[in-house]
Amino acid sequence: MEKMRYPWIGACLLVSALVSPVLAFNQPQVNLGYTSFMDGAPPAGPGFYFTEYLAYYTADEAPDLGVPGFDLDVFVSLNQFIYQSNTPVLLGGKWGLDVIVPVVWIDTTPLPENSSGVGDILVGPYLQWDPIMGEQGPIFMHRVEFQMIFPSGSYDDEAVLNPGANAFSFNPYWAGTYFITPKWTVSGRFHYLWNGENDDPFIGFGLDDVQAGEAVHANFATSYEVIPKQLRVGINGYWLEQISATEGTPQAGSAFDLHDDEMVLAVGPGALLSFSQNSHLFFNAYFETETDNRPEGERFVLRFVHHF
Repeated sequence: MEKMRYPWIGACLLVSALVSPVLAFNQPQVNLGYTSFMDGAPPAGPGFYFTEYLAYYTADEAPDLGVPGFDLDVFVSLNQFIYQSNTPVLLGGKWGLDVIVPVVWIDTTPLPENSSGVGDILVGPYLQWDPIMGEQGPIFMHRVEFQMIFPSGSYDDEAVLNPGANAFSFNPYWAGTYFITPKWTVSGRFHYLWNGENDDPFIGFGLDDVQAGEAVHANFATSYEVIPKQLRVGINGYWLEQISATEGTPQAGSAFDLHDDEMVLAVGPGALLSFSQNSHLFFNAYFETETDNRPEGERFVLRFVHHF
């Protein structure tokens, strides 16, 4: 891949799966809104990238969870390391790899003790295709990724919320960006999620083991360049829906419902500030409008991407 000479092509985060607490009890927390504009390709071609995410999630509503006086605040730092090669390996796709190490802080009432610390590490090999070019610049760019989330984070079966999920997850996706005009783009990232078994679930569930059902989730965004090569503004959103039942082994007398499928939908504004072709700052806000068996709140994400 030749080095791309379009600094207004924002920094896509080649992989990001936020491994943070799961109040919904079943699904792990994944990439909901952590990527947005210009998600189909990196901003500066091959090389090393570092991304720092700072995120805040807050919710004071959980209508399906039956927790009176519920209040949740989560602070997350995601540290992402990416290498994009210039070597095609399959159908013209050039291989890459990234690693994400999350750190999570949790504050909630009135639930029992919660855990904070390092979350589950994500490792994701991917294939990135060169952009399809037109007379005025890129027209379309895309990638596929094979994300794996390893149960390496802090976990305590006496805590309702944990940075780690205590289960392996496979979370592949396809992401693309289409240029409607040279200034106006739409981007999407579409995931499939499969979860392994947690053999030591929260003791309050009354389960010997639990395996969250399969799910699909997506990020979607559209942006418009208002200051050439410097500023884009737009609208962003995310969606998740569980598509198969959660399974587990109830203990005697347990009343835990394994079939409460989860869903969430959120939309909000965002902006992308480009300091140069190599350095970009994103801000995205999300307001959840529809949820099933999850908290309903707001998410704010600030992320800085640098290409070395």
